[in-house]
Amino acid sequence: MSDPKFDVTPLSKDRVQALAASLTADERHVLLDHGTEGAFCGGLLDNKKSGTYVCRLCGLPLFVSTTKFESGTGWPSFNAPYDRSHIRYVEDRTYRMVRVEIRCARCDGHLGHVFPDGPGPKGERYCLNSVSMDFLDEGVAPTLRT
Repeated sequence: MSDPKFDVTPLSKDRVQALAASLTADERHVLLDHGTEGAFCGGLLDNKKSGTYVCRLCGLPLFVSTTKFESGTGWPSFNAPYDRSHIRYVEDRTYRMVRVEIRCARCDGHLGHVFPDGPGPKGERYCLNSVSMDFLDEGVAPTLRT
């Protein structure tokens, strides 16, 4: 557990499927089938509000608005996660490339990829699919879906 209130113990496959029942077809395609939404069309790309980005499937906090930046790539980009233990890092060799896929540590939902070309001290660019996340306005506490 990264924080006493955020248990990152992986959910069972049955629980993930139960949570997935509320997803749209696009959300299922990205989160469960490792798809990608089109560039420049995600609902959170231009979000400038202060708050927290959480996993659309299970509610685990993933990123805070203070780490979001304009990358010009067409997807919401962040330079650091809420907590590194909230993200799973998986080697991705699809499309004749070697990349690092990022997944929710709790539900294993596909979030996007992390690249070594971002700003800040670590130089990371977390490139996310908007449909993989929900946004909570500042002052709204994240709650895990159980």
